Amino acid sequence: MSIPKVSILIPTFNGEGDLRRLLPALAEQRFEGGLECLAIDSSSGDGTVPLLEAAGFSVTVIPSSEFGHGRTRNALAERARGEYLIFLSQDAMPLGADFVARMVAPFADATVAGVTARVLPNEGDDVLTARTVEDSPEASDRSETRRWSSPSDYDGMTGPERIALLRFNNVASCIRARVLAELPFPEVPFGEDFAWAARAMASGHAIHHAGDASVQHAHRYGPRAAFDRYRIDAVFHREFHGFAVRPGILSALRGIAFELSRDLAYMGRHGVRVADVLRAPFLRTAQVLGQYVGSRGGGDDWSEVRRSGALDLDLKGAASAGLS
Repeated sequence: MSIPKVSILIPTFNGEGDLRRLLPALAEQRFEGGLECLAIDSSSGDGTVPLLEAAGFSVTVIPSSEFGHGRTRNALAERARGEYLIFLSQDAMPLGADFVARMVAPFADATVAGVTARVLPNEGDDVLTARTVEDSPEASDRSETRRWSSPSDYDGMTGPERIALLRFNNVASCIRARVLAELPFPEVPFGEDFAWAARAMASGHAIHHAGDASVQHAHRYGPRAAFDRYRIDAVFHREFHGFAVRPGILSALRGIAFELSRDLAYMGRHGVRVADVLRAPFLRTAQVLGQYVGSRGGGDDWSEVRRSGALDLDLKGAASAGLS
């Protein structure tokens, strides 16, 4: 059997509905070099596993208690044979039959270790969900390659500058297999993609955002879910970047005002519905309060992660790569 050039790797759990949209898009990919498709399923209770197997996936089933964002993706990478590893969320939707080809193309630059796709809202998403996605840096159609010039420069960066430098998204990413074997995803509760990008860049590799390779992906949050999601995100940035997204009440109030102003501007361009106008204050207040609580230290206990060294950057590797 010939060795495939690309491995498509998907962690799954009760994803039957999403996969009925994703799998046909993968079947339509035109790519010379061969594809293999693997999944690790966290003991789904629906038709996820037979649906994957019918589409030609090799599926490994694990207890849901064994799932970890970094751990499970590392296990997929260990099973894969491809030179390039494309990681997809089960609810991502690649756009175009050349998606795989566009994700692999930036590796013509030998310094590139990882590539992320442009992320767009789904067709039919409500305006608040769509605005959130379209306002994110991941929605940019401008391709760019980012490199870490030196550890000293990183030390002098602000939190937002570090986030902009290291931004990486496993909703739809592609990583050089040999690099991931040397620098696996760290064992962190959240943000394994950011943390991996930091390790890779500190070791001399570059990260590329492919503005011409797109997926549709979005979540419609209610206030409670938005609070939890943005709290966890703020905890990660506090622990990993040393950056408080919303350090105080004044910052939180400004954040709510900013989010609502962006919503109103977006509605002005795309149409105003009473339901969205009424929902926006509750959604954005919950979102920003989540950031405030996470920034202030409320939430997940990362003490074990800190003790393990999973958040430490490989500055020795950076030095050996000639970056210090």
